[in-house]
Amino acid sequence: MTASYTYDIFTTLDGYGSYDGDGDGDWGGYWGKQGTELLAHRLALFGQEQRMVFGATTFRQFVEMLASDDEEYGVGDPWVTRMRNMPTTVVSSTLTEPLDWPDATVVNGDAVEVVARLKEESDVPLRSHGSLSLNRALLAAGLVDRVQVTIFPVISGRTGTQPVLRGAADFDLELLESRTLDGRTQELVYRPTPHPAP
Repeated sequence: MTASYTYDIFTTLDGYGSYDGDGDGDWGGYWGKQGTELLAHRLALFGQEQRMVFGATTFRQFVEMLASDDEEYGVGDPWVTRMRNMPTTVVSSTLTEPLDWPDATVVNGDAVEVVARLKEESDVPLRSHGSLSLNRALLAAGLVDRVQVTIFPVISGRTGTQPVLRGAADFDLELLESRTLDGRTQELVYRPTPHPAP
């Protein structure tokens, strides 16, 4: 039996995964919309045994953010600490060990091949938070079992960067779970199926 793989992403209503923090963006972490339900739910999600999978860019960003310990961005939140302490695979041709991460391993090679092998070998579920280009490639290869989208109640049309699904293939989505957190933030979990070409 293969391990399940969840692509876990935070986004604005208009589909951006981050904002221009160096320019006009002054949203703060979670676009300033975190609440007690969201943080408790994230902590429970990361209380389950699983292996994290990151691409090099997202991994570097996490290491940099965690080193800053900037409370405004939520890097000290308990769920982030749990995530950091989970077994982690970083798919990269540029990073080398040792890494500034308690239990991280760098695997060089094609991301699709690496994750396909992980799915066969892992005895715990796999989860990737962020890692946009990595997960677009894994979606296209049919390796993503669940897309977990947390939609924050903001539109960042002027300051948004990193469109979370730009360049992805076409997919039909089966809704598996939905919840509202703190009365404003939506979490939707889908099973993706490639949409047939006409």
